[in-house]
Amino acid sequence: MSPTRRAVLRGGLGIAALATGSALAGCSSGDTTQGVSPTGPLEIDASQVPVGGGTVIAKSGYVVTQPTKGSYRAFSALCPHAGCDVSKVADGQIVCPCHDSRFAITDGAVVKGPATEGLSAAKVAVEGSKLKLSV
Repeated sequence: MSPTRRAVLRGGLGIAALATGSALAGCSSGDTTQGVSPTGPLEIDASQVPVGGGTVIAKSGYVVTQPTKGSYRAFSALCPHAGCDVSKVADGQIVCPCHDSRFAITDGAVVKGPATEGLSAAKVAVEGSKLKLSV
């Protein structure tokens, strides 16, 4: 006995719904990476921050840049677009891996979206060879 037309359609719609749900889940799974906001003071060696670039301080919630020699900037590593942590500093830009938003190392402003807001500034104080970061 062959299946009825109604049974075939129901089965096809169920498979289509399952496939659509899986596809949507696949899209969102990488986009919901929650980052870490800076919550307290941190001290690092200034030598960790290259001139014309910067460093993402893993698990601290900070990204520190040195746009020109001796001039340091600090920002929250939390991308304002989707709440992911920025992952690196390259070519004078701070890069978020979730949707490829990019921010200026000089002031954290958006260079390339989809982010529409820049990175939040943090405080950086230079004390000898140490940088003291705080919110």
